[in-house]
Amino acid sequence: MGLFNADNTWSLFLDRDGVINVRKMNGYILNVDEFQFLPLADQSIAYFSSIFKHVFVVTNQQGISKGLMTKRNLLDIHNYMCEMIVKKGGKITSCYFAPELKSEEKSLRKPNPGMALQAKRDFPEVDFNKAIMVGDTDSDIKFGKNLGMKTVRIKTVEPIGIEADLTVESLKELMDLWERKI
Repeated sequence: MGLFNADNTWSLFLDRDGVINVRKMNGYILNVDEFQFLPLADQSIAYFSSIFKHVFVVTNQQGISKGLMTKRNLLDIHNYMCEMIVKKGGKITSCYFAPELKSEEKSLRKPNPGMALQAKRDFPEVDFNKAIMVGDTDSDIKFGKNLGMKTVRIKTVEPIGIEADLTVESLKELMDLWERKI
């Protein structure tokens, strides 16, 4: 049993920017050339994909609605990210994204539950009470808490308005903690 008594029936939900890759503050990762893994994030995801039944990426990407990038650009970035994780021996089950603007009323955007509900539709065995959300912003943590998930915050420059169940510096630190718990 790992942290939170999680086992191989659990799901892991990961935010992308600031958790998996270097976040461009006040900007967007627009193409594969701009995508850069955070140190050992790809290796950490490979490790977690051997523990969790599912590893999902859930990411707000309003750069699409702003016309700064296309869905094709985003899919290319996600294909590249997934290929690099496969090369490390891991696997991401599926990537979900919310292309809407922050201001749009009906939205998949976190903290709304839309992307998690898509994952549950695609993989009905997903149980949010047996899931962990890892993110670097309050909206990520609210997303997880609203669905009954355990929450892990990756520390960044973002102000903290809502506490997570656990706070770490990186996915690598979370992996190290996990290895010590087993």
